[in-house]
Amino acid sequence: MANHPSAAKRARQSERRATVNRLRRSRVKTSMKKVETAIAGGDKDAARAALKAAQPELHRAAAKGVMTKNAVARKLSRLSSRIKTI
Repeated sequence: MANHPSAAKRARQSERRATVNRLRRSRVKTSMKKVETAIAGGDKDAARAALKAAQPELHRAAAKGVMTKNAVARKLSRLSSRIKTI
């Protein structure tokens, strides 16, 4: 438990940020899953549309520090190459 007002404030801020980051991670995972299901379904147009919708979510996660820039680039690259093979 925080013993100083500043420590209590930091604890509150940390809790708020953790909640926001959890929601951001969840949004990213959901958008990735939509792309995955479209790829599994074999629908190239739907997969492209899902990837186009997922890109901003992934880039936003990288910008906010939820994911690293290289991880986002790797995931997008792998997804786009899988879409090309459909």
